[in-house]
Amino acid sequence: MKVIALIPAYNEEKTIADVLTRTRPFVDGLVVVDDGSTDRTPQIARAHGAVVVSHVINRGLGAAIGTGFAAAQRLNADVVVTLDADGQHDPAEIKRFMSEIEKGADVVIGSRMLTGFVGMPLHRRAAQIVGNLVTFFLFGAWVTDSQSGFRAFTSHALHKIEVKSNRMEVSSELIAQAKRHHLTLVEVPVRAIYTDYSLSKGQGFFVGLKTLLKLVVRRLMS
Repeated sequence: MKVIALIPAYNEEKTIADVLTRTRPFVDGLVVVDDGSTDRTPQIARAHGAVVVSHVINRGLGAAIGTGFAAAQRLNADVVVTLDADGQHDPAEIKRFMSEIEKGADVVIGSRMLTGFVGMPLHRRAAQIVGNLVTFFLFGAWVTDSQSGFRAFTSHALHKIEVKSNRMEVSSELIAQAKRHHLTLVEVPVRAIYTDYSLSKGQGFFVGLKTLLKLVVRRLMS
């Protein structure tokens, strides 16, 4: 199977080279979606062998994933694995995702919860639990790590899923669409590599509240 790593990136010049170097041994191709970066992220990514697709302006995580899915499909990917660009994920764990794909999974979510919250700050644990509950009550889909950025999708799943969200609410949307299209979704345990840099990323309180409101609106309109 042709496995493509999809890495959305916005101003990640500090970490993108290391992420690409560590990911390359486990995949057949690298796609970086430069989401309107103002630093050297796209140049560094190209220098490290990635196919780079750029947004002129910062459009958000959902838009970057949608662009990346389309790029991976053009490259005839059989499996697309999404990873964060801040170095939080261990690419060696891609093997676990592929094992589940080979068993018949359409979508695989890497769950930090299945490793017992190791190293996760308390406020992030709380936000994660809220995200799981919101995803369940709005869409009827239960997973232990709804906001995980470490995921795998088969080409079959990509043909079913249509990314409509532009920003952080995409994480819940992907799970909701997997349920709606009756895709086989499983979770695998993954560890998170927390650094001062990676902890500075992610959603703050008000961004999280805005994400919640967008999810509610999307559910009411569906």
